[in-house]
Amino acid sequence: MNNDTVDEDKKRRIKSFVIRAGRMTEAQQRGYNELWSIYGLELAGGLIDPQTVFGNDAPIVAEVGFGMGDSLAQMAKAAPETNFIGIEVHRPGVGRLLHLAEEYELNNLRVYCDDAIEVLKQCIPAQSLHRLQLFFPDPWHKRRHNKRRIVRPEFMALVREKLVSAGVFHAATDWQDYAEFIVKLMGGVPGYENQAGDELYSAKPDYRPETKFERRGERLGHGVWDLLYERIS
Repeated sequence: MNNDTVDEDKKRRIKSFVIRAGRMTEAQQRGYNELWSIYGLELAGGLIDPQTVFGNDAPIVAEVGFGMGDSLAQMAKAAPETNFIGIEVHRPGVGRLLHLAEEYELNNLRVYCDDAIEVLKQCIPAQSLHRLQLFFPDPWHKRRHNKRRIVRPEFMALVREKLVSAGVFHAATDWQDYAEFIVKLMGGVPGYENQAGDELYSAKPDYRPETKFERRGERLGHGVWDLLYERIS
């Protein structure tokens, strides 16, 4: 496939995200300007060699859409024996995560500021991820926008390709409709098994930090649904 064809495919694909405008704080801008050379990875760099990127062969967890990065930074700090790759298009969030990475003195974190689909396709080796996290993705809750949800059969096939055998796809959402949508969709996607049992939800694993947004939602009576699917073939 030539580059023109790739570019046309990217244009035709319905995006699951909208890049939000927003000014960076001084700390976020400094993090982006001064720390990208340490933690940043570029889509143009192509397929990575994890051993070269991290200097070890520890298990790798990737998170798609880490928002402002607080929970991902906490996970990386709490699990120094694991390597983490964060993927986000929102530059202030990337700047914030880079700032936290320096503050926490993290050596096990790398970051992409780009489209997660393209990063997975072009940069992440097959069977290299032990877990892929998708926490509180945009639910695109209006029916006419449901087609923009990132959890689609083609996305899950791509994730499966990148997971090691017995690797896990972990989604969390505070939209019950989206949780039900994922459960129904995953029932027809080959190569996965629901760790909680067919059409069931998992308890929140200890490794997933509870966010301020999540705690506020719980006070208001909103639910949160965790869904963990293991690659079985």
